[in-house]
Amino acid sequence: MQEKKESAGLWGRKLRELTERPVLITGAAGFIGYHLAKRLLDSGVPVVGLDNLNDYYDPSLKKARLQKLSCEFDFAFVKAELEDRAAVDQVFAEHGFEVVVNLAAQAGVRYSLENPRAYIDSNVVGFLNILEACRHARTKHLVYASSSSVYGANKKLPFSESDNVDHPISLYAASKKANELMAHTYSHLFALPTTGLRFFTVYGPWGRPDMALFKFTKAILEDRPIDVYNNGQMRRDFTYIDDIVEGVLRVMAAPPLAGDCAESGAPYRLYNIGNNQPVMLMDFIKAIEFKLGKKAQMNMMPLQPGDVPDTFADVSGLMKDCGFRPATAIEDGVGQFVDWYRDYYGV
Repeated sequence: MQEKKESAGLWGRKLRELTERPVLITGAAGFIGYHLAKRLLDSGVPVVGLDNLNDYYDPSLKKARLQKLSCEFDFAFVKAELEDRAAVDQVFAEHGFEVVVNLAAQAGVRYSLENPRAYIDSNVVGFLNILEACRHARTKHLVYASSSSVYGANKKLPFSESDNVDHPISLYAASKKANELMAHTYSHLFALPTTGLRFFTVYGPWGRPDMALFKFTKAILEDRPIDVYNNGQMRRDFTYIDDIVEGVLRVMAAPPLAGDCAESGAPYRLYNIGNNQPVMLMDFIKAIEFKLGKKAQMNMMPLQPGDVPDTFADVSGLMKDCGFRPATAIEDGVGQFVDWYRDYYGV
Protein backbone atom coordinates (compact mmCIF):
# COMPACT_ATOMS: atom_id res chain seq x y z
CA MET A 1 0.00 0.00 0.00
CA GLN A 2 2.83 2.41 0.88
CA GLU A 3 4.56 1.60 -2.42
CA LYS A 4 1.33 2.37 -4.31
CA LYS A 5 0.99 5.75 -2.56
CA GLU A 6 4.60 6.65 -3.32
CA SER A 7 4.15 5.68 -6.98
CA ALA A 8 0.92 7.67 -7.30
CA GLY A 9 2.62 10.68 -5.77
CA LEU A 10 5.61 10.41 -8.12
CA TRP A 11 3.51 10.19 -11.29
CA GLY A 12 1.13 12.80 -9.94
CA ARG A 13 4.05 15.23 -9.62
CA LYS A 14 5.19 14.43 -13.15
CA LEU A 15 1.68 15.09 -14.47
CA ARG A 16 1.48 18.41 -12.64
CA GLU A 17 4.73 19.38 -14.39
CA LEU A 18 2.99 18.61 -17.69
CA THR A 19 -0.27 20.42 -16.91
CA GLU A 20 -1.91 22.43 -14.15
CA ARG A 21 -5.35 21.78 -15.62
CA PRO A 22 -7.63 18.84 -14.74
CA VAL A 23 -7.15 15.54 -16.53
CA LEU A 24 -10.13 14.37 -18.58
CA ILE A 25 -11.04 10.70 -18.15
CA THR A 26 -13.83 9.46 -20.41
CA GLY A 27 -15.54 6.34 -19.11
CA ALA A 28 -14.79 7.53 -15.57
CA ALA A 29 -17.64 5.47 -14.08
CA GLY A 30 -16.27 2.34 -15.76
CA PHE A 31 -13.96 -0.22 -14.20
CA ILE A 32 -10.56 1.09 -15.32
CA GLY A 33 -11.71 4.71 -15.41
CA TYR A 34 -12.83 4.61 -11.79
CA HIS A 35 -9.55 3.16 -10.52
CA LEU A 36 -7.45 5.56 -12.59
CA ALA A 37 -9.46 8.58 -11.43
CA LYS A 38 -9.12 7.45 -7.80
CA ARG A 39 -5.34 7.12 -8.07
CA LEU A 40 -5.00 10.55 -9.71
CA LEU A 41 -7.20 12.22 -7.10
CA ASP A 42 -5.23 10.52 -4.31
CA SER A 43 -2.07 12.06 -5.76
CA GLY A 44 -3.57 15.55 -5.94
CA VAL A 45 -4.38 15.68 -9.65
CA PRO A 46 -7.85 17.18 -10.42
CA VAL A 47 -10.06 15.02 -12.65
CA VAL A 48 -13.05 15.71 -14.87
CA GLY A 49 -14.92 12.47 -15.52
CA LEU A 50 -17.21 11.96 -18.52
CA ASP A 51 -19.54 8.98 -18.80
CA ASN A 52 -22.94 8.19 -20.29
CA LEU A 53 -23.83 5.61 -17.58
CA ASN A 54 -25.38 3.31 -20.20
CA ASP A 55 -27.04 0.01 -19.36
CA TYR A 56 -24.65 -2.38 -21.14
CA TYR A 57 -24.27 -3.78 -17.62
CA ASP A 58 -25.99 -2.87 -14.34
CA PRO A 59 -25.80 0.95 -14.10
CA SER A 60 -26.05 0.75 -10.29
CA LEU A 61 -22.44 -0.45 -10.18
CA LYS A 62 -21.34 2.50 -12.32
CA LYS A 63 -23.28 4.86 -10.07
CA ALA A 64 -21.68 3.36 -6.96
CA ARG A 65 -18.21 3.93 -8.41
CA LEU A 66 -19.20 7.46 -9.36
CA GLN A 67 -20.54 8.15 -5.88
CA LYS A 68 -17.16 7.27 -4.37
CA LEU A 69 -15.39 9.59 -6.80
CA SER A 70 -17.89 12.39 -6.18
CA CYS A 71 -16.80 12.51 -2.53
CA GLU A 72 -13.43 13.84 -3.73
CA PHE A 73 -12.96 17.62 -3.72
CA ASP A 74 -11.15 17.80 -7.08
CA PHE A 75 -13.56 15.62 -9.08
CA ALA A 76 -16.20 16.96 -11.47
CA PHE A 77 -18.60 14.76 -13.44
CA VAL A 78 -20.17 15.32 -16.86
CA LYS A 79 -22.89 12.95 -18.10
CA ALA A 80 -22.63 12.81 -21.88
CA GLU A 81 -22.24 10.54 -24.90
CA LEU A 82 -18.94 10.61 -26.80
CA GLU A 83 -20.89 10.71 -30.05
CA ASP A 84 -22.53 13.97 -28.92
CA ARG A 85 -20.10 16.34 -30.59
CA ALA A 86 -21.57 19.49 -29.01
CA ALA A 87 -21.27 18.03 -25.49
CA VAL A 88 -17.65 16.98 -26.06
CA ASP A 89 -16.74 20.37 -27.52
CA GLN A 90 -18.39 22.14 -24.59
CA VAL A 91 -16.49 20.27 -21.89
CA PHE A 92 -13.21 20.94 -23.74
CA ALA A 93 -14.10 24.63 -24.09
CA GLU A 94 -14.67 24.86 -20.34
CA HIS A 95 -11.45 23.14 -19.27
CA GLY A 96 -8.95 23.24 -22.18
CA PHE A 97 -7.59 19.80 -21.30
CA GLU A 98 -3.89 19.21 -21.87
CA VAL A 99 -3.96 15.53 -20.83
CA VAL A 100 -6.85 13.28 -21.89
CA VAL A 101 -7.42 9.56 -21.22
CA ASN A 102 -10.13 8.10 -23.45
CA LEU A 103 -11.45 4.91 -21.85
CA ALA A 104 -15.11 5.30 -22.84
CA ALA A 105 -16.19 2.74 -25.41
CA GLN A 106 -18.83 0.18 -26.15
CA ALA A 107 -17.16 -2.90 -24.73
CA GLY A 108 -17.66 -6.62 -25.25
CA VAL A 109 -16.79 -9.00 -28.06
CA ARG A 110 -20.00 -11.06 -28.06
CA TYR A 111 -22.34 -8.07 -27.75
CA SER A 112 -20.86 -6.69 -30.98
CA LEU A 113 -22.60 -9.54 -32.82
CA GLU A 114 -25.97 -8.36 -31.45
CA ASN A 115 -25.67 -4.57 -31.62
CA PRO A 116 -22.97 -3.56 -34.12
CA ARG A 117 -24.14 0.05 -34.51
CA ALA A 118 -23.36 0.80 -30.86
CA TYR A 119 -19.68 0.13 -31.60
CA ILE A 120 -19.54 2.49 -34.55
CA ASP A 121 -21.38 5.25 -32.67
CA SER A 122 -19.26 5.16 -29.53
CA ASN A 123 -15.93 3.70 -30.63
CA VAL A 124 -15.56 5.34 -34.04
CA VAL A 125 -17.73 8.48 -34.17
CA GLY A 126 -17.12 9.16 -30.47
CA PHE A 127 -13.37 8.74 -30.82
CA LEU A 128 -13.34 11.11 -33.80
CA ASN A 129 -15.00 13.74 -31.59
CA ILE A 130 -12.28 13.26 -28.97
CA LEU A 131 -9.52 13.55 -31.58
CA GLU A 132 -11.02 16.72 -33.02
CA ALA A 133 -11.47 18.28 -29.58
CA CYS A 134 -7.87 17.41 -28.62
CA ARG A 135 -6.60 18.84 -31.90
CA HIS A 136 -8.29 22.20 -31.40
CA ALA A 137 -7.42 22.36 -27.68
CA ARG A 138 -3.76 21.66 -28.52
CA THR A 139 -3.80 18.79 -26.03
CA LYS A 140 -0.31 17.71 -24.97
CA HIS A 141 -1.12 14.01 -24.67
CA LEU A 142 -4.07 11.80 -25.59
CA VAL A 143 -3.93 8.30 -24.08
CA TYR A 144 -6.62 5.96 -25.38
CA ALA A 145 -7.80 2.41 -24.79
CA SER A 146 -7.22 -0.13 -27.49
CA SER A 147 -7.56 -3.87 -26.85
CA SER A 148 -5.80 -7.20 -27.13
CA SER A 149 -8.76 -8.15 -29.36
CA VAL A 150 -7.04 -6.41 -32.29
CA TYR A 151 -4.73 -9.43 -32.59
CA GLY A 152 -7.72 -11.41 -33.85
CA ALA A 153 -6.78 -14.63 -35.58
CA ASN A 154 -3.03 -14.21 -34.97
CA LYS A 155 -1.31 -17.48 -34.02
CA LYS A 156 2.15 -16.22 -33.00
CA LEU A 157 2.62 -15.84 -29.24
CA PRO A 158 3.31 -13.66 -27.38
CA PHE A 159 1.46 -10.89 -29.21
CA SER A 160 3.78 -8.04 -30.13
CA GLU A 161 2.96 -4.48 -31.19
CA SER A 162 4.94 -5.12 -34.38
CA ASP A 163 2.62 -8.00 -35.40
CA ASN A 164 0.23 -7.54 -38.31
CA VAL A 165 -3.29 -6.94 -36.96
CA ASP A 166 -5.25 -6.79 -40.21
CA HIS A 167 -7.51 -9.75 -39.44
CA PRO A 168 -9.93 -8.83 -36.59
CA ILE A 169 -12.64 -11.40 -35.87
CA SER A 170 -15.18 -9.12 -34.15
CA LEU A 171 -16.53 -5.66 -34.85
CA TYR A 172 -15.31 -4.62 -31.40
CA ALA A 173 -11.76 -5.53 -32.42
CA ALA A 174 -12.18 -3.75 -35.76
CA SER A 175 -13.34 -0.58 -33.99
CA LYS A 176 -10.27 -0.63 -31.74
CA LYS A 177 -7.96 -1.14 -34.71
CA ALA A 178 -9.74 1.81 -36.34
CA ASN A 179 -8.95 3.91 -33.25
CA GLU A 180 -5.25 3.16 -33.64
CA LEU A 181 -5.30 4.19 -37.29
CA MET A 182 -7.30 7.35 -36.58
CA ALA A 183 -4.94 8.34 -33.76
CA HIS A 184 -1.91 7.87 -35.99
CA THR A 185 -3.49 10.06 -38.67
CA TYR A 186 -4.03 12.90 -36.18
CA SER A 187 -0.53 12.47 -34.75
CA HIS A 188 0.91 12.69 -38.26
CA LEU A 189 -1.23 15.51 -39.65
CA PHE A 190 -1.60 17.71 -36.56
CA ALA A 191 1.36 16.71 -34.34
CA LEU A 192 -1.10 15.52 -31.66
CA PRO A 193 0.82 13.24 -29.24
CA THR A 194 -1.15 10.00 -28.86
CA THR A 195 -0.49 6.74 -27.05
CA GLY A 196 -2.66 3.66 -27.53
CA LEU A 197 -2.82 0.92 -24.89
CA ARG A 198 -3.83 -2.60 -25.84
CA PHE A 199 -5.37 -3.87 -22.60
CA PHE A 200 -5.23 -7.59 -21.81
CA THR A 201 -8.13 -9.06 -19.74
CA VAL A 202 -8.25 -6.62 -16.83
CA TYR A 203 -9.71 -7.90 -13.55
CA GLY A 204 -10.03 -6.89 -9.90
CA PRO A 205 -12.34 -5.17 -7.38
CA TRP A 206 -15.18 -3.11 -8.90
CA GLY A 207 -14.79 -5.18 -12.08
CA ARG A 208 -17.35 -5.57 -14.86
CA PRO A 209 -20.25 -8.03 -14.36
CA ASP A 210 -19.87 -9.29 -17.94
CA MET A 211 -16.32 -10.51 -17.33
CA ALA A 212 -15.47 -14.12 -16.41
CA LEU A 213 -14.25 -13.50 -12.84
CA PHE A 214 -17.43 -11.67 -11.86
CA LYS A 215 -19.76 -14.15 -13.57
CA PHE A 216 -17.94 -17.20 -12.19
CA THR A 217 -17.82 -15.86 -8.62
CA LYS A 218 -21.51 -14.95 -8.65
CA ALA A 219 -22.60 -18.30 -10.11
CA ILE A 220 -20.47 -20.43 -7.77
CA LEU A 221 -21.77 -18.58 -4.71
CA GLU A 222 -25.35 -19.06 -5.98
CA ASP A 223 -24.77 -22.79 -6.67
CA ARG A 224 -25.33 -22.30 -10.40
CA PRO A 225 -23.20 -23.85 -13.17
CA ILE A 226 -20.69 -21.75 -15.12
CA ASP A 227 -20.19 -21.87 -18.90
CA VAL A 228 -16.60 -22.83 -19.73
CA TYR A 229 -15.87 -22.07 -23.38
CA ASN A 230 -13.60 -24.05 -25.70
CA ASN A 231 -13.95 -26.87 -23.16
CA GLY A 232 -11.57 -25.00 -20.86
CA GLN A 233 -8.72 -25.02 -23.40
CA MET A 234 -8.14 -21.27 -23.23
CA ARG A 235 -5.37 -19.07 -21.87
CA ARG A 236 -5.74 -15.45 -20.87
CA ASP A 237 -3.16 -12.86 -19.90
CA PHE A 238 -5.19 -11.78 -16.84
CA THR A 239 -3.93 -8.38 -15.65
CA TYR A 240 -4.75 -6.99 -12.21
CA ILE A 241 -6.29 -3.52 -12.11
CA ASP A 242 -3.56 -1.98 -9.92
CA ASP A 243 -0.90 -3.04 -12.43
CA ILE A 244 -2.97 -1.58 -15.26
CA VAL A 245 -3.38 1.77 -13.47
CA GLU A 246 0.34 1.91 -12.68
CA GLY A 247 1.12 1.43 -16.36
CA VAL A 248 -1.40 4.06 -17.48
CA LEU A 249 -0.01 6.60 -15.00
CA ARG A 250 3.51 6.07 -16.30
CA VAL A 251 2.38 6.47 -19.91
CA MET A 252 0.33 9.61 -19.17
CA ALA A 253 3.32 11.42 -17.71
CA ALA A 254 5.56 10.72 -20.73
CA PRO A 255 4.02 12.05 -23.97
CA PRO A 256 5.47 10.73 -27.25
CA LEU A 257 7.77 13.00 -29.19
CA ALA A 258 8.01 13.76 -32.89
CA GLY A 259 9.77 10.80 -34.43
CA ASP A 260 8.59 8.19 -31.92
CA CYS A 261 6.78 6.45 -34.79
CA ALA A 262 9.73 5.29 -36.86
CA GLU A 263 7.67 4.81 -40.00
CA SER A 264 6.07 8.28 -40.14
CA GLY A 265 7.97 10.44 -37.67
CA ALA A 266 4.73 11.21 -35.82
CA PRO A 267 4.43 11.64 -32.01
CA TYR A 268 2.63 8.30 -31.80
CA ARG A 269 3.12 5.20 -29.67
CA LEU A 270 1.34 1.90 -29.15
CA TYR A 271 1.86 -0.49 -26.23
CA ASN A 272 0.61 -3.83 -24.99
CA ILE A 273 -0.32 -3.63 -21.31
CA GLY A 274 -0.74 -7.07 -19.79
CA ASN A 275 0.60 -9.42 -17.15
CA ASN A 276 3.00 -11.19 -19.55
CA GLN A 277 2.06 -14.50 -17.86
CA PRO A 278 -0.99 -16.18 -19.43
CA VAL A 279 -3.05 -18.48 -17.19
CA MET A 280 -5.04 -21.53 -18.26
CA LEU A 281 -8.77 -20.94 -17.80
CA MET A 282 -9.09 -24.07 -15.65
CA ASP A 283 -6.33 -22.81 -13.34
CA PHE A 284 -8.13 -19.47 -13.10
CA ILE A 285 -11.30 -21.31 -12.05
CA LYS A 286 -9.32 -23.29 -9.46
CA ALA A 287 -8.06 -20.02 -7.93
CA ILE A 288 -11.67 -18.81 -7.61
CA GLU A 289 -12.76 -22.14 -6.11
CA PHE A 290 -9.92 -22.05 -3.58
CA LYS A 291 -10.75 -18.52 -2.44
CA LEU A 292 -14.50 -19.25 -2.22
CA GLY A 293 -14.03 -22.67 -0.62
CA LYS A 294 -16.55 -24.08 -3.12
CA LYS A 295 -16.30 -26.22 -6.24
CA ALA A 296 -17.72 -24.94 -9.53
CA GLN A 297 -20.33 -26.78 -11.55
CA MET A 298 -19.18 -26.52 -15.17
CA ASN A 299 -20.95 -26.57 -18.53
CA MET A 300 -18.28 -27.32 -21.12
CA MET A 301 -19.01 -25.25 -24.23
CA PRO A 302 -17.45 -24.75 -27.70
CA LEU A 303 -15.45 -21.65 -28.60
CA GLN A 304 -17.72 -18.64 -29.09
CA PRO A 305 -17.82 -16.66 -32.37
CA GLY A 306 -15.42 -13.72 -32.17
CA ASP A 307 -13.43 -15.26 -29.31
CA VAL A 308 -9.81 -16.50 -29.40
CA PRO A 309 -8.21 -19.42 -27.53
CA ASP A 310 -5.10 -17.59 -26.30
CA THR A 311 -3.90 -14.12 -25.36
CA PHE A 312 -0.33 -13.39 -24.28
CA ALA A 313 1.17 -9.89 -24.12
CA ASP A 314 4.74 -9.01 -24.99
CA VAL A 315 5.17 -5.97 -22.71
CA SER A 316 8.87 -5.38 -23.40
CA GLY A 317 8.13 -2.01 -25.06
CA LEU A 318 6.28 -0.64 -22.05
CA MET A 319 8.91 -2.03 -19.70
CA LYS A 320 11.72 -0.42 -21.70
CA ASP A 321 10.11 2.99 -22.18
CA CYS A 322 8.18 3.42 -18.93
CA GLY A 323 9.57 0.91 -16.45
CA PHE A 324 6.25 -0.96 -16.35
CA ARG A 325 6.46 -4.29 -14.54
CA PRO A 326 3.29 -6.19 -13.55
CA ALA A 327 3.54 -7.48 -9.99
CA THR A 328 0.27 -9.19 -8.98
CA ALA A 329 -0.04 -12.99 -8.91
CA ILE A 330 -3.35 -14.42 -10.09
CA GLU A 331 -4.11 -15.91 -6.65
CA ASP A 332 -3.67 -12.53 -4.97
CA GLY A 333 -5.71 -10.66 -7.57
CA VAL A 334 -8.58 -13.16 -7.48
CA GLY A 335 -8.51 -13.02 -3.69
CA GLN A 336 -8.80 -9.23 -3.71
CA PHE A 337 -11.78 -9.41 -6.07
CA VAL A 338 -13.62 -12.04 -4.05
CA ASP A 339 -13.10 -10.05 -0.83
CA TRP A 340 -14.55 -6.97 -2.55
CA TYR A 341 -17.47 -8.96 -4.01
CA ARG A 342 -18.44 -10.44 -0.64
CA ASP A 343 -18.27 -7.03 1.00
CA TYR A 344 -20.10 -5.11 -1.74
CA TYR A 345 -22.94 -7.61 -2.12
CA GLY A 346 -23.03 -8.65 1.55
CA VAL A 347 -22.45 -12.31 0.71
